[in-house]
Amino acid sequence: MKCPATFVFSNNTLSYHFHEDHPLNQKRVLLSKELLEDSGQLPAKSIIHPRKATEDEIALFHDLSYIQAIKKAGTGQLSSGEGLQFGLGTEDTPIFPNMHEAASYVVGGTLTAVDAVMEEKASHALHLGGGLHHGFKRKAAGFCIYNDGAVAIKYLRKHYDVKVLYVDTDAHHGDGVQWAFYDDPNVCTLSIHETGRYLFPGTGNLNERGIKQGHGYSFNLPLDAFTEDESFISVYNSAIREVAEFFKPDVIVTQNGADAHCYDPLTHLCSTMKIFEHIPKVAHEIAHSYCDGKWIALGGGGYDMWRVVPRAWGQLWNVMHTGNPLKGSLPSNWLEKWKESSPVSLPKTWEDEQDIVSIPRRLEITEKNEKSLASMLKYTKKIL
Repeated sequence: MKCPATFVFSNNTLSYHFHEDHPLNQKRVLLSKELLEDSGQLPAKSIIHPRKATEDEIALFHDLSYIQAIKKAGTGQLSSGEGLQFGLGTEDTPIFPNMHEAASYVVGGTLTAVDAVMEEKASHALHLGGGLHHGFKRKAAGFCIYNDGAVAIKYLRKHYDVKVLYVDTDAHHGDGVQWAFYDDPNVCTLSIHETGRYLFPGTGNLNERGIKQGHGYSFNLPLDAFTEDESFISVYNSAIREVAEFFKPDVIVTQNGADAHCYDPLTHLCSTMKIFEHIPKVAHEIAHSYCDGKWIALGGGGYDMWRVVPRAWGQLWNVMHTGNPLKGSLPSNWLEKWKESSPVSLPKTWEDEQDIVSIPRRLEITEKNEKSLASMLKYTKKIL
């Protein structure tokens, strides 16, 4: 199924850069874009440039005092004491020059994707520079300054009055977006992530269900550490299909962190490229089943930026653009260009070239994940 899809990118995306040794390196966006171009999957006509979000747009979610602190920090005018109040100047979220401008382009890129879909310029839109899901109303966290996903959903609610299903498959819980809409029955959040027993931010438990009118519209599926492909795909399939049938959204926003792969240095899940072929295919199907194709996809985590992220995000676009992931060899010109820069041997194919060693606790892990799924889904049946 070919659908009109838009890819949001400009070099401004790359300016969201903490320092050379920081785990979050937006060069991974450039690597993904060039992989797609060299594969013949990203024609120039599909690329649109992001705008910079206005302060009023950012303030749809973030406090004005926080926005002002970000602006001061980026010009060297925020003291360390003030910074820590706002989660700035930490190891995870250090201060860097012009950080307000850089983060505003991240938000603006996601809003550009939203408008492209909602104004029917495209059925699907992808902004790989976005997906910064840990940002809070007045605090930075987990590499995230402004929470572009939360701003975008506020923007969708304000300007288009639609019901939004937010699906987050990053290995880290999508906490910032969840809490932003914890009392809102018009926004349903589904996060499938590694259990917080072992991983930042430590939240995303089954009993986080929402409050007030929003009770019953927050869904979390914490996966046991070392979860492999078969279990991940099984519970993802059931979770997204049942939640979508329960909620019946008007538009879908997905956060597509690529850090559930076994090569990722920050997480403990043990998936392969198979899940990154499967995740967007089902999201694509759900978008057409419930939302007339309206699907905004964002990037997110992913810290093996050479072997994993370009292929995972490449497959996300391939599905958005053509309906199917690619198979076989990666383009030789992309491999040749980047092989000297990469500290690891680059993969030669879209698929993983060798089987991942099976985890001894596989059956136990699978059973735990199935129990978590059953516990989560019982709420959809209660509300129905």
